[in-house]
Amino acid sequence: MKIDKPVPGGPCWTELGTSDLEGAKRFYAELFGWRPETDPRQEAGGYTVAHLGDAAVAALSPLYQESQPVAWNVSFAVTDADTAGRRVEEAGGTVVLGPMDVFDVGRFAVAVDPTGAAFQLWQARSFPGAGLFNAPGTLGWVELATRETERARDFYTSVFDWSVNASQAYTQWGVDGEDFGGMLDMGDRFPPEVPAHWLPYFAVDDVDAAADVTARADGAVTVAPASMPNGRRIAVLRDPQGAAFGVYRAPDEG
Repeated sequence: MKIDKPVPGGPCWTELGTSDLEGAKRFYAELFGWRPETDPRQEAGGYTVAHLGDAAVAALSPLYQESQPVAWNVSFAVTDADTAGRRVEEAGGTVVLGPMDVFDVGRFAVAVDPTGAAFQLWQARSFPGAGLFNAPGTLGWVELATRETERARDFYTSVFDWSVNASQAYTQWGVDGEDFGGMLDMGDRFPPEVPAHWLPYFAVDDVDAAADVTARADGAVTVAPASMPNGRRIAVLRDPQGAAFGVYRAPDEG
């Protein structure tokens, strides 16, 4: 990901909704070296921020509704959550929660694109988002998996003004040409019951070792470690509670 800090339109945060908060804390601490800190305020509902050093890098939280799936969620930075929510609806998406204030840290909304993928909008106040990107244990790429790529392209470029770098094999999203993520055509590679979704990828020092740690912790390796034509090595994993996420190592990482 060429973006190294939160910028309007770019991914700024990722958070896990999990059925076992304590188990998730242990798993990701082992996998990524995260230091989790749970907000002690009752109204925070167990929201836990994971740190690497002094940097906040992701969040873990209990499930707040029975219908909420165990999953990682991706947030995109916006200057005005209410305006962005209206753009979502004008482009054919749906705002399913908010916009609403989160203490004094920001304003957020949960939306669903026209192909069924959920994502979040974040208007920063005192909290801009992740304090570190692209380093081992931090967010380094986000990927939309959908069966309706043209519809998704029209939607996201309308809502966020993203730049698009597309080939026959893959579409990359960017902000002013600075790529931060991509889009995968699900086709018949996914079971029909799997909906469109956003998937965060975390940088790691060793993709194969991350897959081994996940398997030993009773998680799952859903896409085995593989090297891409661009030199990256990637894998897609599931944590012990079933949340999917990706890991990668770029060829120029030390």
